[in-house]
Amino acid sequence: MPAYHSIFLEDRDIPVIGNFPILPLRTRTRGPAYTLPPLPPNTPDLDVSPESESYDCVDEILSLFRANVLFRNFEINGPADRMLIYGTLFISECLGKVKPTMNAREAEKALINAALDNFAVPGDVSFPLNQAFEPPRDRQDAESLRAYISQVRQEIAARLHARLYPGGVGPSKFWLSFTKRKFMGKSL
Repeated sequence: MPAYHSIFLEDRDIPVIGNFPILPLRTRTRGPAYTLPPLPPNTPDLDVSPESESYDCVDEILSLFRANVLFRNFEINGPADRMLIYGTLFISECLGKVKPTMNAREAEKALINAALDNFAVPGDVSFPLNQAFEPPRDRQDAESLRAYISQVRQEIAARLHARLYPGGVGPSKFWLSFTKRKFMGKSL
């Protein structure tokens, strides 16, 4: 059985920096991403349908994480798959920061710190997947990419926290059971 690929591969007019896609996000975090409309009232973040106009790459990354993290190989079919790979690796990093004994507030702090930590972008020597990602053309593109990835990381951390601590109670043993898994044997 092959790994799950991004549904955003069908979108051909997505801007890219290097070959990293700049996909729209449903977010309140400041950054360069185009902002999707918010969810309708009384719609929980956990139940966003892929057909919804508010469905974004972060929803997809979170919904496919537990299935895709089990694969050691992943065939990249386009820029949107690169976002899926990056998001999956970042979730793995975040799950390593959350301990089963943490309460919701401590875990939130750990996830926010992980999102805001200094991180490598494609082209940096310490970026783990440089063989699959092209570096930005120039310094301006690199700064735009860094700002976008920071925005994505913050959004993933916030939504992951909601899944780890549903209703403020947790952490979810179903998510924490994936703390030892390494997607494609890599970590960020």
